[in-house]
Amino acid sequence: MSCPKVQRVYQLAMNVARTDPTILIRGETGTGKEVIAKDIHRHSGRNGPLVVVDCGAIPDQLLESELFGYEKGAFTGASSDGYKGKFQAANGGTQFLDEIGEMPLASQVALLRVLEEKRVTPVGSNHSIPIDVRIIAATNRDLLREIEAKRFRADLYYRLCELEIVLPPLRERTDLLELAHEFIRHVESELSIMPEQTTDRQLSLAR
Repeated sequence: MSCPKVQRVYQLAMNVARTDPTILIRGETGTGKEVIAKDIHRHSGRNGPLVVVDCGAIPDQLLESELFGYEKGAFTGASSDGYKGKFQAANGGTQFLDEIGEMPLASQVALLRVLEEKRVTPVGSNHSIPIDVRIIAATNRDLLREIEAKRFRADLYYRLCELEIVLPPLRERTDLLELAHEFIRHVESELSIMPEQTTDRQLSLAR
């Protein structure tokens, strides 16, 4: 990471990693929001896991049960054993809420309550469960505009944005060649390609 803008962002992320406030990461698609979230968790000192939820990939009607869990028989099709949900799974660790701007308003209300009370109530239950979770949220949307358009709650925004990290767009970075080489190495690793097998065409793409 030789790009000065990225270095400043990364230094900020490391400075806040061991703190407790909720973090909002903003940046365009492909700028590395999840990478920063993973690095923050890795340096946080927390013993629990990092649990990732893509809020835009889960149907609206299932999002709350996915996040907060549900009791057995809570709804048609529910597991007979119930489900503890992502927040309980992340207890002692970090809950990463990717694409938070896609979350429906009803679920935003439930999430706000969790942030305020530090407890979750599974769907179909009358009992809340205490949790110790560091929350990191990310979005490529302008949430202030979403608030003006009545698509995002202002009170939730301010709860999520106790600390804000803004990633520079790729077009402003000076280390794109490094990124290209890193991408090639990642693909090689996934495909079990030896470095000497990298083709001239792959290298030319990095240039």
